[in-house]
Amino acid sequence: MSAPIAASTHAVVWIDHHHANIVRIDAGGAPPQRVKAHVHPTAQHGSEVRSAHEFFADVCSCLDAVDAALVTGARTALADFRHYVEKHRPQTAARIAAFDVVDHPTDNQLTALGRQFFEL
Repeated sequence: MSAPIAASTHAVVWIDHHHANIVRIDAGGAPPQRVKAHVHPTAQHGSEVRSAHEFFADVCSCLDAVDAALVTGARTALADFRHYVEKHRPQTAARIAAFDVVDHPTDNQLTALGRQFFEL
């Protein structure tokens, strides 16, 4: 599990079902955080759901110290993450300013998107 982002106000997340990039907008050069999905190679019923929930929980933990976040990514990953945070992490859901479909941006593009969205 990744450590929470240090006290800040804005972050942009790009997420799919396998990894997430988290860029703090007003961090003054803080490196982006990367979170990878857990892999549970079992045939056990529900193991994919458990893996997704663990991954989404890790992403939420990284956002614990953020006041506002823009979450971007693929449409289905955004829908799944949104459902997870609304059901399991309402405190995180309250800090998500918007969800936006975006296709594989670089860290610099994420930063620019966040600065534009949050008008920084």
